[in-house]
Amino acid sequence: MGVPAFFRWLVRKYPRILKDAVVQEADVIEGTKLPVNTAEPNPNEVEFDNLYLDMNGIIHNCAHPEDRRAPETEEDMYIAIFQYIDYLFNIVRPRKLLMMAIGLFVIAKVAYFLIDGVAPRAKMNQQRSRRFRAAKDARPPAEGEKMFDGNVITPGTPFMHNLSKALKYYIADKLAHDPGWHGIEVILSDANAPGEGEHKIMEFIRSQRAQSQYSPNTSHVLYGLVCDDFVKERLITY
Repeated sequence: MGVPAFFRWLVRKYPRILKDAVVQEADVIEGTKLPVNTAEPNPNEVEFDNLYLDMNGIIHNCAHPEDRRAPETEEDMYIAIFQYIDYLFNIVRPRKLLMMAIGLFVIAKVAYFLIDGVAPRAKMNQQRSRRFRAAKDARPPAEGEKMFDGNVITPGTPFMHNLSKALKYYIADKLAHDPGWHGIEVILSDANAPGEGEHKIMEFIRSQRAQSQYSPNTSHVLYGLVCDDFVKERLITY
């Protein structure tokens, strides 16, 4: 759930933490856009170890974009989500992590994808009332117009099940063909795992810090709309 005015308080107290991220643009040759090589050094002149994505913020931003037309189908949603992840990965470019996987300690790079699972009862009641209100206030589609229903973005729906399968395919394709993803350990926690995305992120970080092999110099990057005043496209690092 959101923390009202937290981001505003954080920036006022620590104004120097807010910086614009440098985004490397893709080269275009004869009308064809070439993928950015994220294996190259980070253009922000800093290297990060771990990247954590609270996928709920990404999914909702893709369902209700401000700079383009809203998606019409589930397939359009999948493509928009993949492009959003590519955009964030291009900025952060996670490099290495000391983590526990399948009972073994391994040196790896990591991208940690989290989708909100079943929330506590109070949050579920709040979400339910929001969705009823959204369905009531929604503009009915015009004749012949397709419109993606954002109310399906909730645990237990066919869309969330299909999204999990689509993300697994996306991750497998990236690991196989993207140089920046080679050797990366990817963890996908989908809507079948209970708990909100930000809670699962912090639980995972605490479990890392409890390990004797954990390096205190490990850098973490979190992305998500974790409070009501959170500015879109911002990254919190610590």
